[in-house]
Amino acid sequence: MSENKLKIAFYWAASCGGCEIAVLDINERILEVVQIADIVFWPVAMDIKYKDVENMSDGYIDITFFNGSIRNSEQEYMAKLLRKKSKTVVAFGSCAHEGCIPGLANLHNKQEIFDTVYIKEKSVFNPEGTVPKTETKVKEGILKLPEFYDTVKTLDQTVEVDYYLPGCPPPVALVSNAIDAIAQNKLPAKGSVLAPLKAVCDECERTREDKKITKIYRVHEKVSEPEKCLLEQGIICMGPATRSGCGAQCLNVDMPCTGCGGAAPNVPEQGAAMISALSSILGYETEPGKEQYSEKEIEELMNQIKDPIGTFYMYSLPASILKRKVMKK
Repeated sequence: MSENKLKIAFYWAASCGGCEIAVLDINERILEVVQIADIVFWPVAMDIKYKDVENMSDGYIDITFFNGSIRNSEQEYMAKLLRKKSKTVVAFGSCAHEGCIPGLANLHNKQEIFDTVYIKEKSVFNPEGTVPKTETKVKEGILKLPEFYDTVKTLDQTVEVDYYLPGCPPPVALVSNAIDAIAQNKLPAKGSVLAPLKAVCDECERTREDKKITKIYRVHEKVSEPEKCLLEQGIICMGPATRSGCGAQCLNVDMPCTGCGGAAPNVPEQGAAMISALSSILGYETEPGKEQYSEKEIEELMNQIKDPIGTFYMYSLPASILKRKVMKK
């Protein structure tokens, strides 16, 4: 270990592992990272134990890149431990930033999830109805598992976060820019999102005509015109409500933005902002003198959206005003 180098840590909580790959996607720039920093903790790539982190002095780690939401007690413990041992904590990727796909589990509680996965699933044979327990006695001693929580939380709902690096996973350009800012000691004010102050629509080259639509299509239901705005073709695209930094990569291959960059700047609630944007273009041409739609017309329009939570809150449910489905007491 060099005293002159930064000390960096990486941790993987409730996520798919894509953020770990994103670190390697910077390719040869990883060599620049090791020139300016020693990686002192990275369980997916190093043989290192939690006790090694526990034995570090407080503030020993300069920067921790924490990816993944908080699903269980082990992840909560490591978030709090790494916060204590780190000068700076970065919520790396959509799961840490806003909860992401694991956060959709907030539509259910622990009991419902366990029943579905371990008892009701057709491919599972479990006549005794056994589900995971935090402690199980065997002849060798006591086996322990983390406690599975009812609610998935974002990283900043658990510990203080200094910076956010959005995306699922963060785009290479944003990771690269963050490395430059760290190397040059030019990080912005704490609390900043390390991404541009624009929406995805600002990076998209498709043409817009500001016209209304009367029908919504799922991606597989319509072959889109490649030069025109997908939203104006009736395909829901989260671009208006989503922060840019990805280069509109999905749109460049005829796929709509699904919102992984998080809320666009000055948008307090991504899902609500997108619903508002959609409501401004979804509708029938009104008859002369008609000021509003009938209840039937509104219901017909809204019923076209097959999965509102999965569409508007795919990445942001835990961070939203909704946070989760109300649990029974």
